[in-house]
Amino acid sequence: MTIQRHDTKARMSRAVIHQGVAYLCGQVAGPEARQGDITAQTESMLARVDALLEEIGSSREQLLSATIYLSHGEDFAAMNAVWDAWVPEGHAPARTCVCAPMPASELKVEITVTTAVN
Repeated sequence: MTIQRHDTKARMSRAVIHQGVAYLCGQVAGPEARQGDITAQTESMLARVDALLEEIGSSREQLLSATIYLSHGEDFAAMNAVWDAWVPEGHAPARTCVCAPMPASELKVEITVTTAVN
C-alpha cells in the first residue's frame, strides 16, 4: 500500500494520494485576493485548486467530492455563480456547503477536494 504525500510540512501535506484517490488540503484565496469580495476570493481559491490538481495529475473532470466553507451564508449565491462556471458540465462532484468560522478574518471561503488521480 503506497501513500504519496505532496509538499508535506509538520502540520499537513498539500495533497495525499492513496489507491488512485487524492485528498487535497483546504484551499483559500491567494494573498492578492484576500481583501476582495466573495467572487474574487472564490475565483482565486479555485485557481489554486486547478494548480494543485495539475501538480498531482488530476483535473476538474475527475473531482469526486468538495466541501465548501463560507464565512457568511449571504455569499452562497455569488460563490455558486463562480463555482457553476468552473465545474465542467456533467462532472459535478458530490458537494457540501456549510457556514463556518475562517482561520483568518479576511477570508470568506475555503474548499477541500477529493479527486481521482490517473
